[in-house]
Amino acid sequence: MRKVAIYGKGGIGKSTTTQNTVAGLAEMGKKVMVVGCDPKADSTRLLLGGLAQKSVLDTLRDEGEDVELADIRKEGFMGTWCVESGGPEPGVGCAGRGIITSINMLESLGAYDASEGLDYVFYDVLGDVVCGGFAMPIRDGKAEEIYIVCSGEMMAMYAANNICKGIVKYAQSGGVRLGGLICNSRNVDNEREMIMELAKRLGTKMIYFVPRDNDVQRAEINRMTVIQWKPTAPQADHYRNLAKAIDSNDMFVIPKPLPIENLESLLMEFGLLDQ
Repeated sequence: MRKVAIYGKGGIGKSTTTQNTVAGLAEMGKKVMVVGCDPKADSTRLLLGGLAQKSVLDTLRDEGEDVELADIRKEGFMGTWCVESGGPEPGVGCAGRGIITSINMLESLGAYDASEGLDYVFYDVLGDVVCGGFAMPIRDGKAEEIYIVCSGEMMAMYAANNICKGIVKYAQSGGVRLGGLICNSRNVDNEREMIMELAKRLGTKMIYFVPRDNDVQRAEINRMTVIQWKPTAPQADHYRNLAKAIDSNDMFVIPKPLPIENLESLLMEFGLLDQ
């Protein structure tokens, strides 16, 4: 079973990318579980047809500790398993705590057991936070492969670099490695070349370039992944190709984060910062 975590700047499209990629893997016959690690609990809606799934923390608050796997795990598109960690009540407690509680609960209920036949577990992690509970997927072997969703925008690249620093911190204790950068295009000038160069300097690769396409938003309005909503769309093929790229990936590295001045130098080279 491969354990994958998706990180990236807030609003970069991690949840959309994750769910569409998982749909591609499911279409390939892979058995996948998605664990949403965002308090908004919106990491599985497209796989569940828009269903607002009850989170692990909400279930524990309402029903106590006596819960079964079926109470916190729902079946989605093509047999994918969907879990939402959830978070505390607004203004109370640490949101990262939901991830810790959720993963521990799933382990105790046997969700990761060999008998479940999982090929993949995907953790869709909030923003670029790599501290506390939000770092749990990259600690202690909970996740072994990290993919960073980014774009040619300055702050998305800063976030990717910072996430690499977090990976380095836990690389030895948890065994986590970077699998590559996924460019979720924002139609920035020279975007493909810039992300390829960033990946090279980090010691990894751009595993796939996902072009911008309004079919993604149209599918979301219809509460589906693109692959389910319009299987023949060019964008559906891009997500299939991304799924294949992850499935066949064999390059996992401890990244080499850039000093801030080197990152800014890269941005200047591609014209994102005034020289």
